[in-house]
Amino acid sequence: AEQAMKNVKQLLEEAGSDLTHIVKTTTYLIDPRYREPVYQEVGKWLKGVFPISTGVVVSALAQPQWLMEIDVTAVIPDDWHAQEAP
Repeated sequence: AEQAMKNVKQLLEEAGSDLTHIVKTTTYLIDPRYREPVYQEVGKWLKGVFPISTGVVVSALAQPQWLMEIDVTAVIPDDWHAQEAP
């Protein structure tokens, strides 16, 4: 889950956005027992952000080594100006 969220953060930043613009998440798990640790990790990354969330348990993901996958939708406000890194 940590690597998935790092990827989400990087992709949003490349698009000129950030994690605060996430409005919806869909989390896919291959085992319901992963739900709590995955949601805790995602929650660390989305502290103060409250997207609508859906969790789905599936039999497999695109890569056999993957245990979870997350799909996010972000909306960038028209007046948003990405912060430049120092």
